[in-house]
Amino acid sequence: MRTLKMLLMVLLCGALMSAQDKPTATPATKAPAAKKTPGFDVNAMDKSVDPCTNFYQFACGSWIKNNPVPSDQARWGRFNELADRNNDILKGVLEAAEKGGATRDAVDQKIGDFYGSCMDTDTINKKGLTSLKPWMDAINGIKAKSDLTSVVIALHKGNGPGFFAFGSGADFNDASKNQAQFAQDGLGLPNRDYYTKTDAKSVETREKYEQHVKKMFALMGDGAAASAAEAKKVMAIEKDLALASLGPVDLQDPQKQNHTMTIAEWQALTPSFNYTKYLDGIGAPKFDKLNVGMPDFAKGFESVIDKYSVEDIKNYLRWHVVHWAARTLPTNFNDENFDFYGKILSGQKEQRPRWKRCVQQTDSELGEALGIAYVKKAYGPVAKRRMDELVKNVEAALKTDIEGLDWMSQTTKEQAVIKLKAIANKVGHPEKWRDYSSVKIVTGDAIGNFLRTQEFELKRQLAKIGKPVDHSEWGMTPPTVNAYYNPQENNINFPAGILQPPFFEDTMDDAVNYGGIGAVIGHELTHGFDNQGAQFDKDGNLKNWWTDADNKAFKERTSCIVKEYDAFVAVDDVHENGELTQGENIADNGGLRIALMALIESMKGKTVAKKDGFTPEQRLFLGWGQIWCQNSTPEAARLQALTNEHSLGEFRVNGVVRNMPEFQKAYSCKESTPMAPKDRCRVW
Repeated sequence: MRTLKMLLMVLLCGALMSAQDKPTATPATKAPAAKKTPGFDVNAMDKSVDPCTNFYQFACGSWIKNNPVPSDQARWGRFNELADRNNDILKGVLEAAEKGGATRDAVDQKIGDFYGSCMDTDTINKKGLTSLKPWMDAINGIKAKSDLTSVVIALHKGNGPGFFAFGSGADFNDASKNQAQFAQDGLGLPNRDYYTKTDAKSVETREKYEQHVKKMFALMGDGAAASAAEAKKVMAIEKDLALASLGPVDLQDPQKQNHTMTIAEWQALTPSFNYTKYLDGIGAPKFDKLNVGMPDFAKGFESVIDKYSVEDIKNYLRWHVVHWAARTLPTNFNDENFDFYGKILSGQKEQRPRWKRCVQQTDSELGEALGIAYVKKAYGPVAKRRMDELVKNVEAALKTDIEGLDWMSQTTKEQAVIKLKAIANKVGHPEKWRDYSSVKIVTGDAIGNFLRTQEFELKRQLAKIGKPVDHSEWGMTPPTVNAYYNPQENNINFPAGILQPPFFEDTMDDAVNYGGIGAVIGHELTHGFDNQGAQFDKDGNLKNWWTDADNKAFKERTSCIVKEYDAFVAVDDVHENGELTQGENIADNGGLRIALMALIESMKGKTVAKKDGFTPEQRLFLGWGQIWCQNSTPEAARLQALTNEHSLGEFRVNGVVRNMPEFQKAYSCKESTPMAPKDRCRVW
């Protein structure tokens, strides 16, 4: 089971989870050695391009030319550069913790031994699937469909897979408290659409996925004929579950995931599965009501139980256990997992070095323990003080923007300003670090360590049910190169990992910083007023605070954004999905606009000279453009367009500046040039 946290956090950068990658004997281009790059680099530009024709190429053209996608990546951009620099810091921390010494404490022991065990491939290969044996024995012991509840309990107690997800999250209707939540899960392909689309590429992907499942069964010891038959049944079960699931666009709508039910009402949706026994078995606290996020999925789960044989269900569960744990399993499983999810889905030629994967896994499982040392090395009081100032200035600009809107009534403006003033800011790292003392980390037991951290996380989530929401908790680890807005807590969150160049640099001029981290701040603030965030009030409740006329005007403006981004071609015949990316595009457009407003306000009464030949306004746009410089494999671009709520970098840049008259003025663009069209979209 994937631990469920239905927070509807809107992430700044879609963190596409590329499959773990297989190194080859003769590697092609590898990711370059991590180095600190400035927040703005004039050498990254291509000044031969007219900024009014293609600003993204003007800002990033030379960088794009000189930074092809490394063979151990599916996408390479400024985010990746910074993540690699952070990984170097984390590697040093983990190697020192693994080595130990007189100063090694309990935290060092956990992160050091977890990392060292992950790096010990010889022991991992020798152990094989022994750590998964209790789960496999439980699955193989199913005699009748009535046994299914007990087996799912066994899997979910370890936070493993098993048809659906269950956990905790803030109540949509009373965001002050956590409630139990049920959601769809159980698919091996990225989302519903991968099972339903009939175009040639989708059909080909399903065929290759089925072959992958077949190969994994063969690695488990099943014969060729049996593996082929089992893979076909897995595909059939997953397709039925997919048909009962919400698609990627519907998953952006909180209204479609808000279904409070009693346990009896929940049970009626899936009569063949004993939810009461399940709750007792996984150790959930007592409660009367829960949010059944996807009722149709609960019905679809019932149909699968009824339709398929015991053997089919057993094989489906066997597959998902190995699929879920593949990255911690012996090399042959890990390699086959990469061959499909890395090579086929993402176009990645080879796996990243083992140490990078183990750094990532340690951060994923023990992130706040690892984050303590990271913060000491990479984040200080100067960055915190400057960030507080930037946040304050950008918030003031958004207030001015709201109050000056010509399409919104005074009544709704007042409510919007009230919500804005209530937004809390979290910068750098948690005030109180997570306590991992109950997690047992054993040297030489990589799979066992992973299973125990997963079990810890499940217990942590279940313990929240019925209790007040802890607004001090973070949804990202400190080294993460990302940021987010949480609509149910009405707060913006900036991990220390992103408070580095090219997003923020204390020695860089204000214009570039406002174009980088300033626009990131504006982006997250604007998420409170995008197509999703605007449905939540100042307290995080799913509650309408708009007049009918203003809501209509808002939707007219957001529909303009949808149509604009629908026209962008991601790769081949695949367009960006304007509905799927709507919230992020609204936040990008609003975020840069209010960052510019904040910069202009900060320069009042000052004479700011050109730098590198550019005015402050021009440098702000260049700062924005260069944080999105990137190259992607065609497969990764397709995957992002079909599954991710974030547009590709090119469209995050050009899609925004073409909507801003301020850009046209800054670069003296003639009207009707590509970056200065007559018809523009604007929400905030």
